[in-house]
Amino acid sequence: MADLPSLLLASLSPGTRRQAEQNLQTLSLQPGFLPQLLRLVLDASQDRSVRLAGSVYLKNTVKSRWEDNLVASLSESNFSVNVGVLQTAHSIFRPWRAATRSDSLFTVINFVLSRFGKPFLQLFQYTAGVLLSRSAQVASKSDLEFAAQTQVLLVEIYYDLTCQDLPPDFEDTQNQFFGAPSGLFLQFLDWDPSELRGDPDDISPSLPSQVKTHILEIAELYVKLYPETLQGSGAVEALVRKVWELIGSGKLPGLADDGLVSQALRFLSTAIRSGYYKDIFGSRDTISSLVQGVVVPNIGLREHEIEQFEDDPLEYIRLDLSLPASSGGLGLGSHDVVTRRQAAADVLRALVGSGLETETTEVAGAWIAQGLREYNENRTKEDSWKAKDTAIYLLTAVATRGSTTQHGVTSTNALVDIVQFFSEHIFQDLEADPGSVHPVLQVDAIRFLYTFRTQLTKPQLLSVLPHLVRHLGSNNYVCYTYAAISIERILFIRQGTQLLFAQADIHEIAPHIIHALLLKIEQAQSPEKVAENDYLMKCVMRVIITARSTLVPDYEKILQRLVRILGIISSNPSNPNFDQYIFESISALMRFVVTSNPATLPIFEQALFGPATIILQQDIDQYIPYVFQLLAQMLELHTTDVPVAYRDLLQFLLTPASWQQKGSIPGLVKLLKAFLARDSAHMVSTGQFTAVLAVVQQRLIPSKINDVWGFQLLQSVMQNIPPTQLKQYFRAIIVALLTRLQTSKTDSYVYHFVHFLLFSMAINVEGLTPDFVISAVEEIQPQLWSQILTNFVIPQTPKMSPKDRKVAAIGLTRMLTQSEVILREPSMKTWPLAFDTLAKLFSEPQHLTSKEGEADQDAGLTMIDYEEQTAGYQAAYSRLAASETVEADPVAFVRDPREYLGQQLKQLQKSKPQIKSLLTAVDPSSLPFVQSLVAAGYIA
Repeated sequence: MADLPSLLLASLSPGTRRQAEQNLQTLSLQPGFLPQLLRLVLDASQDRSVRLAGSVYLKNTVKSRWEDNLVASLSESNFSVNVGVLQTAHSIFRPWRAATRSDSLFTVINFVLSRFGKPFLQLFQYTAGVLLSRSAQVASKSDLEFAAQTQVLLVEIYYDLTCQDLPPDFEDTQNQFFGAPSGLFLQFLDWDPSELRGDPDDISPSLPSQVKTHILEIAELYVKLYPETLQGSGAVEALVRKVWELIGSGKLPGLADDGLVSQALRFLSTAIRSGYYKDIFGSRDTISSLVQGVVVPNIGLREHEIEQFEDDPLEYIRLDLSLPASSGGLGLGSHDVVTRRQAAADVLRALVGSGLETETTEVAGAWIAQGLREYNENRTKEDSWKAKDTAIYLLTAVATRGSTTQHGVTSTNALVDIVQFFSEHIFQDLEADPGSVHPVLQVDAIRFLYTFRTQLTKPQLLSVLPHLVRHLGSNNYVCYTYAAISIERILFIRQGTQLLFAQADIHEIAPHIIHALLLKIEQAQSPEKVAENDYLMKCVMRVIITARSTLVPDYEKILQRLVRILGIISSNPSNPNFDQYIFESISALMRFVVTSNPATLPIFEQALFGPATIILQQDIDQYIPYVFQLLAQMLELHTTDVPVAYRDLLQFLLTPASWQQKGSIPGLVKLLKAFLARDSAHMVSTGQFTAVLAVVQQRLIPSKINDVWGFQLLQSVMQNIPPTQLKQYFRAIIVALLTRLQTSKTDSYVYHFVHFLLFSMAINVEGLTPDFVISAVEEIQPQLWSQILTNFVIPQTPKMSPKDRKVAAIGLTRMLTQSEVILREPSMKTWPLAFDTLAKLFSEPQHLTSKEGEADQDAGLTMIDYEEQTAGYQAAYSRLAASETVEADPVAFVRDPREYLGQQLKQLQKSKPQIKSLLTAVDPSSLPFVQSLVAAGYIA
């Protein structure tokens, strides 16, 4: 293998790459290849290009043949080799942690365990023995570091291999790891070699800290998933003692240990919540020691957090509220606590939620009182605010029994009077003038409202809203951002399915809120800074949605400012969340203002057509999907003639280039549907609708990703293009649909294909009869409709979702009663089968009718939260909820589908007496339904 470096170099050159890769493939099959390759990669004296190529080849080789190579490459004698092998193994196994349990997943896991399980456990025990005994094998610092890196990976993989189920080999050896007092995990919690401690100012965790953190992750996993395996062994009791010794009284103050401390506290919370260890945590003395030794030392703000408050406020906010991005959520109760104080507070919440609220409230209450007393007695001292900040955080934790990201605290500790605490200790800081109290305390006051918002009454919230609005004008970044976040979340509160606050509640204050928010955004000096704080723009969006038509007097100024901000950030889009919220704001403003006063639509068009054109011309990818949706929204708002400006745009929309970006397709489809609904006569006269059909046939239906959009567009064509104009093209459409069905069908495609057929037969369009569809199919091949009906329509129809069942029922009814083809031989034999399918639909009549006014016109708006709807920014496409309206019922002409079927059958019997004999041929399971029709007088 001496020529391995030269082969790797040759693989980087186009002229020699192919031959070099063939030689490497042959070489890779030889015994000892991977260890040799690893040594080469880790050899600092080698050429950098050789090491890089070797790393890539190692990764690819192991990932493609990991089932043999992982075990073969493990070496007890060479930790540097093991690091590379275990890193690769961890990259393969780690996804199991978030995977959904399934037979295929466990097949893979069991295969890995059969090959890798025993060698892995042997290596774990060997490496642990070397490190804990400080054997001669790790005499040098370099050797010790490689061995410790190996141990870190071994502990991580231990978690990977047990995260779904407890393998027998791991259960059998469990005592060696967890057993008190000398299990390996317990020993490693004491392990702290001086050579690996690192600099006190390091912010990255040391290798021993990483080992301990991952061990406590495993311990938490076992308490959650396998509690019975730890009970009675003393393992949890021993782990709790070790944690107490490890982090008690602030023994790990450094930033580098934050992860370890947080995980240690999280383990305690999980053990408390499990309910199995009340004998450990249940006494008042234990709770007192826990609060004093573990909670309080870790719950106060530390110097680096105070610096972050001032120098990196946006990151401070995200960490303080447990927001990994801009999710608008609440950290309390989250399982993803990321700071020490959150983890420490969660220990208190675990105690309160586990039936120990009396003792915990008393103990924590003493500390809260002490902090408030210390603050009140020393207000003139520079750092006195810290005591009150800690007290407020402790109170918030002990008062919380349940919480969610979306709604904040949902249930509270009955022993804590939140309103009284607010009035006595919080309100004074909320109403204080800026600068008169420390900004952290003003933020605490705002966060208190934010946290307990759903526990306050509507009048109470309305009374404090002006104070929050005043804080929007603060010079402190955290303060005005918290105010925006709190206002937004307060306006989002629901009672049942209805929003708590209506436009009448905020119509006077809404323009002032929007002005203050936009002012903060406009003050930024660059496009990136303008778009930096998406919390502000989200609040703008929420106020517009709440204030609705009451913004009519101020809408022009608001619209101009939003468009101006959009123009600034479009020069360098940098924050997808901000982008979403500004477009939602514009869309919502248009929706409510134009609905209230249709004469304002030209003002919106005048303001938005220019920026939209620029975005399309400059091909700003991030914004094009939004532009199409806004254009569609404006076009849908027209009730008479369509302005020429839209018609001029149509030709561009139908060019292939417009359909290249996949994120644009939903918006394009929405816009073309608006054209078809509002301007179909012009599209027919110009023949432009044929270009729409071409898009469907060539771009959408052949695509597994976009076929659903193709069907949506086809349905709009069927509704709006006269059948006389469509007839000559319809056979080609059916051929395209059947070609895709034959070449690459999916379950989703079959569903939408069947729905389209039934939809086309169901809608009430002059000249569009069921035989319009059936005849086109029969032209392709005689008796093809019977095959489609038998193989696809009949099996698929009972699977229709509730929202599609009425269309399916009307489509089948019209086919059975209005088609001449289906009532002729040999197609007639499928009639009873189709009727049986229809009878199955009527077995759940609740899906076939809707009550008057039942559709929620604001369904999209009440759940407009961008990240809550889409689980984060979707680069491919982000839907504008404010632009969505409830789609009209395409079969609204039928009020009661069962009555409609009966009437159609009654009428059919007059001209087709053979119907009676067909009804006798239905499946016995359908006979009760037939008898109900007879009883109702529909069938003679």
